[in-house]
Amino acid sequence: MINEINEDSSVLTILDKITKDDDPESEIKMKIALLLKQLDLHLLNRSLKNISLEIRLNPGTVKNDIELLKRFSGKGEQTALESIEYTSDYEFSNGCRAPPWRQIQGEICYVLVKPHDAETLCITCSKEGVFLNGGKTDDEGEINYERKGEIYKDLVTLLREKSAIFSENMSQQEVRFNEEQQKEKDQPNEAPEEEAATLHKASTAFRRSALEKKQVSLGRSQMTKRLEPSLNWKTTVDARENKSSLRDTQEEKHGGRLEKSRPSTSPGRAQLIRKSAEKIEEIISESSSESEEDEEPPDHLQESNADLPSEYWQIQKLVKYLKGGNQTATAIALCSMKDFNLAQETCQLAIRDVGGLEVLINLLETDEVKCQIGSLKILKEISHNPQIRRHIVDLGGLPAMLNILDSPHKSLKCLAAETIANVAKFKRAWRAVRRHGGITKLVALLDWRQHSTEAARRSLYEARDGEVARCGALALWSCSKSYANKEAIRRAGGIPLLARLLKTSQESTLIPVVGTLQECASQENYRAAIKAEGIIENLVKNLSSGNEHLQECCAMAICQCAEDEETRDLVRLRGGLKPLASLLSNTDNKQRLAAVTGAIWKCSISKENVTKLREYKAIEALVGLLTDQPEEVLVNAVGALGECCREPEGRVTVRKRGGVQPLVDLLVSTNRALLVNVTKAVGACAVEPESMMIIDHLDGVRLLWSLLKNPHPDVKASAAWALCPCIQNAKDAGEMVRSFVGGLELVVNLLKSDNKEVLASVCAAITNIAKDQENLAVLTDHGVVPLLSKLANTTDDKLRRHLAEAISRCCTWGRNRVAFGKHRAVAPLVQYLKSNDTSVHRATAQALYQLSEDADNCITMHENGAVKGSSALSGVKSPCLCFSSFPLTHGLREQSDETGRGERGDTKIRRRRDRKSL
Repeated sequence: MINEINEDSSVLTILDKITKDDDPESEIKMKIALLLKQLDLHLLNRSLKNISLEIRLNPGTVKNDIELLKRFSGKGEQTALESIEYTSDYEFSNGCRAPPWRQIQGEICYVLVKPHDAETLCITCSKEGVFLNGGKTDDEGEINYERKGEIYKDLVTLLREKSAIFSENMSQQEVRFNEEQQKEKDQPNEAPEEEAATLHKASTAFRRSALEKKQVSLGRSQMTKRLEPSLNWKTTVDARENKSSLRDTQEEKHGGRLEKSRPSTSPGRAQLIRKSAEKIEEIISESSSESEEDEEPPDHLQESNADLPSEYWQIQKLVKYLKGGNQTATAIALCSMKDFNLAQETCQLAIRDVGGLEVLINLLETDEVKCQIGSLKILKEISHNPQIRRHIVDLGGLPAMLNILDSPHKSLKCLAAETIANVAKFKRAWRAVRRHGGITKLVALLDWRQHSTEAARRSLYEARDGEVARCGALALWSCSKSYANKEAIRRAGGIPLLARLLKTSQESTLIPVVGTLQECASQENYRAAIKAEGIIENLVKNLSSGNEHLQECCAMAICQCAEDEETRDLVRLRGGLKPLASLLSNTDNKQRLAAVTGAIWKCSISKENVTKLREYKAIEALVGLLTDQPEEVLVNAVGALGECCREPEGRVTVRKRGGVQPLVDLLVSTNRALLVNVTKAVGACAVEPESMMIIDHLDGVRLLWSLLKNPHPDVKASAAWALCPCIQNAKDAGEMVRSFVGGLELVVNLLKSDNKEVLASVCAAITNIAKDQENLAVLTDHGVVPLLSKLANTTDDKLRRHLAEAISRCCTWGRNRVAFGKHRAVAPLVQYLKSNDTSVHRATAQALYQLSEDADNCITMHENGAVKGSSALSGVKSPCLCFSSFPLTHGLREQSDETGRGERGDTKIRRRRDRKSL
């Protein structure tokens, strides 16, 4: 207490220094008021110290009581209650089931209890005790949280007061338990084996449940650190965590029902099990509390007061001054609070635990600018904590901050925008900003016209306007991760303002501006607007900046915008490829390296850009990044190499620089995006015979084939495409394919996929595999003909082309031509001739030519207009297509003539027979 009085007297000393020039009478009144308040706090601290000596409830104790009562609830005279259930199935990580806004008031959960001799009771379990609330409302089914009676120390005490049967049954259980104990003392060696076995099973079950709780809490703590789920239990909780918690709740209910379904257990034996279980549960609760401490440090701080630093209590006292002090005391308290290290979690949670967030948010709605500034400075610092920013949103802090954006005070606007930037890190916050008109207000902050680029000539007012624009861009950067907010920024006219801000020389403003553009460039309409506003030139210019963060943001923006061919050309024409290639040499900043490699990857889609990158030695630098780099860098570097290896010079460079082996080594990765890119790169390298020899020597083809079993369709498709050049350029492709046990059956089974890209790639692989007659025979045995025939009705031109090629190749074995006709693949193939894709025409002409060697297939082709279609193809300008369609037209006419001659010969024979009969 002496320490507390000294700390409070220091506040008086500060007040004495500040108010020494004021009116003496008002000074005396202020000191008397503060002394009275100090006396009041002194008495309150004494009372709290006495109250703290009593045992307070915690979530673990309440949960144990409820679970034990559940085990002895049900129908029957010997049960203590008819039922007891939670009102909410969702349990927060701190063990509470009450909503967050009620947890602040110390409430843990709410239970519905049905005694045998009374109506259903709706009970609130809080840290102060247990009491009856107003129950559920009839209209909406919501709980009336208002207390309707006195507070009891625990749930059992309340139920004893409200239910005579509960009290009587509990007393009987205790008497029987005492009798059982006396019998055990008299006959210690004659304890029933059944009871011992039952007790052993109970203890084993409790140990098992404790272990499961440890594992669940450990997994949940790791997930919490990674995902930081919101406390809003209805909207923003992570889906997987929500499902797991619901599953745990169902298992707990199921376990409760199992306990209820044992009426044969005697009351004495049940009491013995209960008492033993209580002892085991005490041990378990101790260990589980440790896991809860690891999982939720803030709640641990609330429960364990002994280990808290002095700053925690000092901040809580300052919050009390904020609640009850006048304007001067509030300003002093805010200044004193700002002097603490608010980056520490202890200080942040001290403000939250005592209700300081509500006070700080209320101060934002006052007319006192000093109080608003002090409140915003504190909120800006503590809102870096994920839990704090969710509490701010729950308490309605964002609308208050957005209203401040209309203030004429520019320093207030800056602080409000910066705080919004810190808070708006999750979906509910993004939605709140948009629904309260925040996007329009933030875009308006960007309207700053810089009249001079020389810092010395810039006026103070202009500098403040620039700071307002910077803070507005920061807030928009945070909000632009939402698709709806991106559209709102575009409709509010944000793109021209962002383009104007890009011309500034202030790097602190450029970073959030480019970051906002980078987030928005994922939308096609934004990319078109970015091109129209001439933003690409400024992005390329800032790649040469000395600020690494700005370089990273510009590279990421170029990566997003380079999805369009016109933008890729603009980057090349504006000289953007050279600075990107030069940034590859600095590998210390991994985030910037990932952004740069991503920009190079997207730009290398254009062949002209690949030529420039080869001049700037970018391919050699990319090969050097294939080892000892994070996955983000590997994905982009391998993707860029895959595009560069489409050109012969690029393949030679990769091989000479020793890039084939690290690419093959990456085929064993588990990253989905990396597997897609590395299979594409390996397939591009396999086009060159020398590189193919290296791939075959490193067993790369087997690794590619194994990826056909990958669960992701895009990986399967990419692996199948990569196998095509490998089979084409292998020395003994047929024997190599046969060496893979079960490989051909796997390929055939992939024809049952629903993904069109997988189907097209597998058809292309079958076309190359079927060049070997032995492999084609095996494919036929595995049922490749009916599976290919089922795909004939597709309308996808890419699949049509490769399907037609596969059918053409498969027709060369046995009676496959007849089989395709029987499975009705011929008529759909004829319709392919109506496609607008010449590659489809060429492949279809080859397939129909092979099928036309069967007479029945020719009849089907005639009936579906194949002659007319193939004749039309013969008149096109493409020489290759004419060459492909000529054998088909010739074959159809020849078959038609033979069929006609056969019919005429049969007619003559019938006429001769008729004459002889006459």
